[in-house]
Amino acid sequence: MLSRLSAIPKTPVRQCVGAYTRLYSTTNDTNPSKTKETSPFEKVTVFGAGLMGAGIAQVSAMSNHQVQLVDVSEDAINKGQTYILKSLKRIAKKKFPESQPEQISFTENIYSKIDFSTNPELAVSNADLVVEAIIENIDIKRKIFTQLDAVAPKHTIFTSNTSSLPIADIFSVVSETRKATTAGLHFFNPVSQMKLVEIVKSNTTNTDTFDKLTSFCLALGKAPVTCKDTPGFIVNRLLVPYMMEAIRMLERGDASAKDIDTAMKLGAGYPMGPFELLDYVGLDTVKFITNGWYESYPELRASGIASPSKMLDDLVSSGKLGVKSGEGFYSYAKKA
Repeated sequence: MLSRLSAIPKTPVRQCVGAYTRLYSTTNDTNPSKTKETSPFEKVTVFGAGLMGAGIAQVSAMSNHQVQLVDVSEDAINKGQTYILKSLKRIAKKKFPESQPEQISFTENIYSKIDFSTNPELAVSNADLVVEAIIENIDIKRKIFTQLDAVAPKHTIFTSNTSSLPIADIFSVVSETRKATTAGLHFFNPVSQMKLVEIVKSNTTNTDTFDKLTSFCLALGKAPVTCKDTPGFIVNRLLVPYMMEAIRMLERGDASAKDIDTAMKLGAGYPMGPFELLDYVGLDTVKFITNGWYESYPELRASGIASPSKMLDDLVSSGKLGVKSGEGFYSYAKKA
């Protein structure tokens, strides 16, 4: 078990906002104070201290859960700690703009609810909920859940934050009794600000598991939607083909990237154009998703929506991955 940072620096994200009405609710009331629920979980274990995992750990702690954030190395844990502290400080500064003592108290209070560990078995030994948020590699995910299935309490619910891999395939390695308490729990980046969570039901997910996950999302101030275990779930199933079609338009020379982005922002009211969004999401991530669809789903391959793009492949192979690498369809190099 790794100890928390002994000192919390003094500087700090934007406050997590809002909760929406329960799925299928007939009310239009979206006042968070009226719709936020009590969580059915006390102890939450998150695997993966990257941006997604750290964000999930943070919002869970902000909703009064005891959190374990787990990764394979102290270096990964340190990065997760740094991200959470910076995020909490920004929230605190906005929440208490005139009082540094209150900012520090707020940050310390939330941060104290998170423990950090490189020991998976220990971290899950008393968990009510496990959220896996590691690399999109099904073999690594299966290895983790095989390991956890043997040591986690029987009541522990297993979930994956995968954005593209089949939930049933990920959890095919756990015991038959455990499969009823598995599901997808897909958060969106940045977790502290994005309200949506997709709850993905496989053909083994039972009603009690779904209901508990719905209540958990509402307790976090999130808006849960549900989807069957279908490729891309809801958002990516619609969004990725849209982005890929934009690339194909550019490849054909139909219009420039800038004009396509402008058209979709001003003509369709989108906050970002498809190429701006591609760069933000990461071109390697989009390529990973479409390659997986192309290889695994004959119906998507036949429809053409998952067909490879030479332009996308060339950009990824040259290391131009978007915002995170400094260049994608646009350049993000800092001016001297």
